[in-house]
Amino acid sequence: MKVSILTLFPEILEGYFSSSIMAKAVDRGLFSYRLINFREFAFDRHRTCDDAPYGGGAGMVLKPEPVAKALDSVGIAGKRVIYPSPSGRLFRQSMAEEFSREEELVIICGRYEGLDQRIIDRYVDDEVCVGDYVLSSGEVAAMVITDAVYRLREGIISAESLEEESFSDGLLEYPHYTRPEVFEGDKVPEILLSGHHEKIREWRMRQRLAKTLRNRPDLLENRNLDDGEKRLLEELREIQEIREERTHEYH
Repeated sequence: MKVSILTLFPEILEGYFSSSIMAKAVDRGLFSYRLINFREFAFDRHRTCDDAPYGGGAGMVLKPEPVAKALDSVGIAGKRVIYPSPSGRLFRQSMAEEFSREEELVIICGRYEGLDQRIIDRYVDDEVCVGDYVLSSGEVAAMVITDAVYRLREGIISAESLEEESFSDGLLEYPHYTRPEVFEGDKVPEILLSGHHEKIREWRMRQRLAKTLRNRPDLLENRNLDDGEKRLLEELREIQEIREERTHEYH
């Protein structure tokens, strides 16, 4: 898989691509990347890439000409072009899985007030929002999208590691523990030391359901639960209701 990222600040991205699992994927030929600087395609002697918005208003807008020329240099025919933007569709695991099936992605990093709309209309396939907040750097959003996508490609992370991650099947992930067995008085749950695989599996599912119910109950709406999971969830909801009642009585 290959990703081409168009940016005014390639130095922000260089460290990401030369570190950790990503660096190993690049070294093994499982993933490749290009960083293209808009500024190389500006046509004036100051290499200007932004200008004031028509109609007035605060901030500056990225000029269409350098971005268009940068896109043309990549050769985007048949490639998926992504623009991270607060105005886009919310980025989810299902979208990351969809993108991971592409052989090449092109990501345009916005800056200031964003891109001239004509670039979006002419070139962009997916306008994507990485969360309900605003970033000053499209480069950060591009790294979020890239990281969520490349790790799903075969050979980069083991299938076993991906299976029980948060969002992989609609639930959040269970908590993890490692040595030492006791840390500042806190002991690893006994069940994880028991060697009883079925009880450990049930404990982990209970923890996943509890965390999802507590932090992201919306995820449970579309989750198909088996009978055992339904029973666990009913127990957890009863416990949650009792705690809420006690909290209400206390206040």
